[in-house]
This record gives sequence, C-alpha cells and structure tokens, in this order.
Amino acid sequence: MDEIIEKLKAIGLNEYQSKVYIALLKKFPATGYEIAKLSNIPQSRAYDTLKTLENMHIAVPSNTKPVTYTPIKPKELTKRYKRKIDSTINFLEKKLPDIKEDNYIEPVLSINGRTKVIEKIEEIIKSAQKNIFIALFSQDFKYLETHLLDAYNRGLDVKIVKYDNFICNFGKSFQHSGIRMLEHYFNGKFVFLSADNSEGLFGITQPLKNDTPEVIWTKNPEIVFLIKAFTVHDMYMIDIQENFPEQLRYFYGAGLKKLRDKILH
Repeated sequence: MDEIIEKLKAIGLNEYQSKVYIALLKKFPATGYEIAKLSNIPQSRAYDTLKTLENMHIAVPSNTKPVTYTPIKPKELTKRYKRKIDSTINFLEKKLPDIKEDNYIEPVLSINGRTKVIEKIEEIIKSAQKNIFIALFSQDFKYLETHLLDAYNRGLDVKIVKYDNFICNFGKSFQHSGIRMLEHYFNGKFVFLSADNSEGLFGITQPLKNDTPEVIWTKNPEIVFLIKAFTVHDMYMIDIQENFPEQLRYFYGAGLKKLRDKILH
C-alpha cells in the first residue's frame, strides 16, 4: 500500500489525499468519520481532505445527511492525470528550447573517438523528423544503414552521397568520383551530415594515420546550412557529371582537371 501512496503522490496528490482516496476505494459511499478511521488520519484532516478531493473532482459528495463520498473510478483518475502529464510534457518540449538569451549562439562541439562519433551520428538520425542529407564511406554506412533505412521508412527524405562503392536500396543516392583527392585533403575518411536544417555534423571518422577520429557537431543554423550546402553541391555536381560526361570532359579534361587547376592554382 505504501508503494501505491508514493505513486499517487508522484502524480500530484499529497499524502492525506492519497490515503483518503485509497480508503474511499475500500468503502464507499462513506462518511468523513468512516474515512478517518479507514485512512488512519485525524478526523478534522479527513473532512478537509475530502473537501479538497471534491474540489478536484476526485470524490463526489451525496445530497444526504450526513454527507457521504464516492470516489471516481481508478481508470478515470489515471486517464485524467495521463492527459494532464502528456499535455504538460508537450508544452515543455515546445517551449523550453525557446528559453534563450537574445544574443545566444548555439555552440560548436568536438566529439572524439570512433564509438562516440558513430553514436552521435546514430542519435542525430534517430531524432530527425523531416530530412537527412549525408555523405559518407562504406565503412561508416554499414554501421548506419539500419538507422538510415528506419528514417526512410518513417517517411523522411533521405539523400546520400556515396564516397565509395556500396549498395543503398532506399532514398536517393549519388555516387562520387575522384574521392582519393578528397581523402588526401582531409587526411582520412570523413562524413558530412545535416538533419532537418537544424542539426549538423562533419569531420574525420577514419584518419589515414593512427589519429583519433574527430567530428564537429552543432545546432548553429549558419554552420548547419554550410554543411548541407556542401553536401547538396556534391549532389549537383555528381548529377551533372552523370548526365553530361562528354561535354564536361571536352571543356575541363579528365577528372575536371582544368576546372580544378583554374580554381585551386
């Protein structure tokens, strides 16, 4: 019985209210005197508590003298408090994130270590609600495929840049070329990820040397925009190369060498 009292207190009733409600369930209709004896609380407190439960619409008084009380059914009580708790949680989920100083800037945080990096990527994918733009290698894809597929099956728009050859049978994927050059620039295999235009991550997941994998994670909207823009730009270029290979080779040479030389030298 003590455990039930504690759980009733957890949803908002105090100790006397919990004891009186339990006593009413044992015997109803009942007078204040009877409830005081059943609940083992002072008679004056029993009457006060019954009046409070009446105001809370948990105990219903009779029109007789002496007044007797009947409790609402347990299912009605739990349903009512469940609605109240759900409503409160929904309100807090919407309003708490907006409580920030006017000049607040979302931080940019570093995450180190292979396990922590993969776990963070999984967390972002699981919490996404609208879209996911990700660019990655096959070694990372095999750890994330299940979560990406689940996001796709939840109705999310999932678009993937494949930095090397792997099979992806869901969403929209784009096969990158010339990735060796990028691996050299980044000193290893890397990932770019944006979700819902509100959360982003990028960095090295598999360094070329024995360095520790390290990525940057943020909800800073400007940086998230840049991460998505980088990934989307890759998708644009991949699609153009697939549809106009001869024209691009004619103007820019194999592997877009003339274009790279024009921009990087």
